[in-house]
Order: sequence, then structure tokens, then C-alpha cells
Amino acid sequence: MEGKLYLCATPIGNLEDITFRVVRTLKEVDLIAAEDTRHSIKLLNHFNITTPMTSYHEFNKYDKARYLVEQMKNGLSVACVTDAGTPGISDPGEELVRQCMEEGIEVTSLPGPVACITALTMSGLPTRRFCFEAFLPSDKKERQLILEELKTETRTTILYEAPHRLLKTLNELKEVLGNRRITVCRELTKKHETVLASTLEDAIIFYEAEPPKGECVIVMEGKSQEALDEEKRQNWMELSLEEHMEYYLNQGIDKKTAMKAVAKDRNMQKREVYQALVGK
Repeated sequence: MEGKLYLCATPIGNLEDITFRVVRTLKEVDLIAAEDTRHSIKLLNHFNITTPMTSYHEFNKYDKARYLVEQMKNGLSVACVTDAGTPGISDPGEELVRQCMEEGIEVTSLPGPVACITALTMSGLPTRRFCFEAFLPSDKKERQLILEELKTETRTTILYEAPHRLLKTLNELKEVLGNRRITVCRELTKKHETVLASTLEDAIIFYEAEPPKGECVIVMEGKSQEALDEEKRQNWMELSLEEHMEYYLNQGIDKKTAMKAVAKDRNMQKREVYQALVGK
């Protein structure tokens, strides 16, 4: 019989957030693959879990995943845990799941704490549509590309950041995206949990006076559709009506449809466009 992989969500701060199912599973599996065994041993000791552990982290995720897959093919069951939260969400786990899927090994995820959703639900910002960017890349060019993409993102955006880099990131966001509404959540579920609902501008002022401590989650409002539409309209207005019409006609669109598109782009009546172009 082949084994099975269990992705086990562990507390992001408060140990009481672990589920009964995760505790039972960690006791019953043959092996626990932990991001940092020195960190996870504290959790295991707290719940009297004596299951053997092996390290599985960012720097050994390919080779160690192959080893774990072999163990599961030989019938062992494996639980994957990270230092905090749900494996695979900005933490090791994704590669192990991919290799298990390729080998036909069953994978199941035991739901539980995850910092991005915890912060989103308490942010006061729209929750129906959101995107998760985790930590922005350290590479300058790659980081700039993502920031440029976020300029037109209409969904609520969630970012992770370390306390010593928070001010730098807030300043970059304000410089590229403008002064958006944000909520900064720190030390989630812990004794000194704080939630700052503010704007990028005001948050920068606040954290310049009060240097942040503890891991941070930034929840930022997306660009409004109205603002996007106005930006597009302004871009079209830089063209003359004749140039605007030519843009659509060059795409093989008939004159009547092109005139309708121009009117919509410029927030004008079709009749106004017609009179300006033809009825002079």
C-alpha cells in the first residue's frame, strides 16, 4: 500500500488555534516533515506528540521531496508542517505536493490557520475579491514589475513583510500606487496583536515614529474601477478625435462601430462624435 501526504496547518501564534484533527493526525502518521524541526519540536512537546521528524525546507525542497515520495510509495504516511500556518502558502509544501501528484500519491489538506486570510477578514477592506502576493521579490527588477502590475489591480491585495522592511515597502507602494487605504496587521493571534487601519501615507508617518515589531501583513485596497476608467479616458483624450477613429479603423472595424467605441472611450454621446468629425 502507498502512504499518504497530510498538509497540516499549525498555529500562527496562539497554540489554541490548532485543530483536534491536526493533533490526531500528527500523532498517527509515520513521519512529520517540518520546515524547522527545532521550532516544531516545541509544538509537538506541547501536545505530547512523539512522531519522528525530518527537515523539509526551502533549501532542500526538491531532493527531500523525492525522498519523502519514496517513503510514501513504500507505505509510510507523512505529515507536512511549517513554522506557522498552512503548508504551501508562502511556505514549503508546493513542491512536495507536485511530486506526490505526479506519482499518484494521495494528498489531503487539513484546514486551519493562515495569516493572509486572518488579516483579510479583520482588515475592514473588501473581501469578495482579493489577490495574494506574499513577500515582494528581493530582486529589484522583478519587484518593480510586480508593483507595476499592482497599479491596475482592482482586487484587495495582501502582502507579507518583515518588520525591518515594512517602512521601505510602504514607501514603495505609495510611490508607485498612490495613497491607497491599507490595514497593517502585526503579531496575528498573539498577545500583542495590533491592527492599524489607515492609508499608506499615514501608516508611513506612524511607523516612522513607532518602529514595528513582529511579522506584518499588509492588506491594501485595489484601484477603483472608476479610477481605472478615468485613467483610460485621459489617455484617449491625448489623441485627437481623428487619431482615435483611425486607431479603430486600422483594426478593420467599420466606421459606425468605431464611432461608437470612440464615444464610449471619451464618455461622449455618439452624436457628438459624429458632429465633430462629419458635421463640421
